[in-house]
Amino acid sequence: MADKTRDTKRKTLQRQGTLNPRPDQITHPLFHTNDFFDPDDMIQVKYEMLRQVRVEQQPVTQAAKAFGFSRPSFYQAQLAFEQNGLPGLIPQKRGPRSGHKLTAEVMGFLNQARAKDSSLGTDDLLQMVKEEFGVVVHRRSMERQFLRQKKRR
Repeated sequence: MADKTRDTKRKTLQRQGTLNPRPDQITHPLFHTNDFFDPDDMIQVKYEMLRQVRVEQQPVTQAAKAFGFSRPSFYQAQLAFEQNGLPGLIPQKRGPRSGHKLTAEVMGFLNQARAKDSSLGTDDLLQMVKEEFGVVVHRRSMERQFLRQKKRR
């Protein structure tokens, strides 16, 4: 594959979250002797690892190692593939999916506090949430939530 094309593909894979962070750990010959197999493409690597075990009857430990994964990672990929097909092999973002600490109740409390006393600063509001709800919220999370509310109006 030409260097410019390879760089473009790598950037695309990175943007999509499917760039393999450890392509150098792949020892399987297919990824070293055939341009069709791209060690940078995490989905292709996982799929080929699963195929080696299922079709070629390669032992899980051997396949996982040849494709740069651990045995637990193999089983996670296998389950994801069985449940969702190829889209299941796309890595999912880690961590909370939303502002789980800033519930409607907490935001209502904060909005009331700001309405009563407009001089309250971010640190004051954070302290009030901690005292009232026992929740520690990052200042930027609260600021973003206020901005979202402002945009909705």
